[in-house]
Amino acid sequence: MSSDGNKKQFWKRNAAKVPGSIQHVYGAQHPPFDPLLHSNLMKAGNKPPPATPGKPKKATTFQEFESITSDAWDVGDDDDELLAMAAQNLNIEVVMETANKVIENHSKQQERQRLDDTTDLGPREEDTQEEVPEEEEEDEEDEDTRVEEGDAVSPDASFASQSSPYADSRLVKSHSEAPVGSPRDAEGERAALHRQRSLPHRPPVIPLVARMADQNTSGTPVMTEREASRLDKFKQLLGGPNTDLEELRKLSWSGIPRQVRPITWKLLSGYLPANAERRESVLQRKRQEYFGFIQQYYDSRNEEHHQDTYRQIHIDIPRTNPLIPLFQQASVQEIFERILFIWAIRHPASGYVQGINDLVTPFFVVFVFEYIEEEVENFDVSSLEEEALRNIEADSFWCMSKLLDGIQDNYTFAQPGIQRKVKALEELVSRIDESVHRHMQHYEVEYLQFAFRWMNNLLMRELPLRCTIRLWDTYQAEPEGFSHFHLYVCAAFLVRWRKEILEERDFQGLMILLQNLPTMHWGNEEVSVLLAEAYRLKFAFADAPNHYKR
Repeated sequence: MSSDGNKKQFWKRNAAKVPGSIQHVYGAQHPPFDPLLHSNLMKAGNKPPPATPGKPKKATTFQEFESITSDAWDVGDDDDELLAMAAQNLNIEVVMETANKVIENHSKQQERQRLDDTTDLGPREEDTQEEVPEEEEEDEEDEDTRVEEGDAVSPDASFASQSSPYADSRLVKSHSEAPVGSPRDAEGERAALHRQRSLPHRPPVIPLVARMADQNTSGTPVMTEREASRLDKFKQLLGGPNTDLEELRKLSWSGIPRQVRPITWKLLSGYLPANAERRESVLQRKRQEYFGFIQQYYDSRNEEHHQDTYRQIHIDIPRTNPLIPLFQQASVQEIFERILFIWAIRHPASGYVQGINDLVTPFFVVFVFEYIEEEVENFDVSSLEEEALRNIEADSFWCMSKLLDGIQDNYTFAQPGIQRKVKALEELVSRIDESVHRHMQHYEVEYLQFAFRWMNNLLMRELPLRCTIRLWDTYQAEPEGFSHFHLYVCAAFLVRWRKEILEERDFQGLMILLQNLPTMHWGNEEVSVLLAEAYRLKFAFADAPNHYKR
């Protein structure tokens, strides 16, 4: 039997590691973790409490501790009691006062609008000049408030408001939030106006999918004379009896026009033969073969040895591009489920791995464009004929299979392909930008922590879908584009954010940046620059592997 002194010593030993104590977890803090503040709090928490006069308290034994906490996990009506207490303690006067203010503001706004409607249509010029600045200041103050608050106003709306400050229709979230009466603080409003005008003009929102081949960050079509000439070259090359695939790759490296992208992707991926006469028969045979797989294997998804695979696919499909309505349609999700399940059954060495679901989407979108002319982002696929949908599904399956055949070691056990590529990325970055490499080493950021997703999803989580499709134009044209060339694209992509990376001064800030890079407004220009830099790196390092090492 241990003495009381030994018990006391036991409870004090390794107090910081007692189960249940709060420990620091990276990425789980809100607000962000501050190491200095955290260390100060820990020091303060470890200080012994000030001594109080009187009889010293006896050390707590395990039996006393157990008796005190024996009811800690009892299930009762505590939650209901807490809710009832909260309802009783709610200050009704504050609630009523707030509601009355909202109603009063609404009434004043309505009254002011009625007065504006009944005013004389031809006011004197002097009066107009005096009234305009007042309304302008109110508009700008309200607009500035909304811009600072967050996403209440879309970029298009805020940009339009900046360009026309004298517009009569003001953008407010509700009538109760509209400014009422005359401005109370002219200096504050002028400062807000100056702050608003100093904000950088954000580019207009570009559709995530629609008109991907024709969109730049300016949102304007790029079908210039040069693009029209390139389209003619594609049509001439594809219209011959035997397509020169090497010439097609050279032409496709700088991007493929939307009109000829479906057949070009099928040719470059090896799904279609170069001989034009054989293409139709090959398409029919491969499509029938795919739906033969459906009849043969798809019913087995409910069998015990395939349940886990199908369950994981079924969970991942709704997460695929959740911001694009096209991929949230039930019929589209069923198509994806069939494609992924059949691929997993036919490739038992890897089976289904999370991330493969993303690789279907570019093929699906490109092949939908073969049958429609309008935007695809909100397109209802049920309006397509059943035969067209079947063709899109089969073509997507075979082209995705051709892609994965070249990178299947990314998805086998322990994913050795990704491990090798991440290690090669680290060595490459250490050679091309030592400052970035040492900065991440200093803050203990491992490349595997952010670049694993870059390799597993081929940068699809980092770029908008329209940019991914443009990127894949070059990947299809480049030898080993999805495996070898992708490494140099990732290196160029990382160094592209050099300034932002070097400005971050802690682990958490770096990880948040690298996992949420601001590419939402990227277009063809940014992707073209990225690919050009990647090609430069490949030219310098691909045939000189010793350049990786010091």
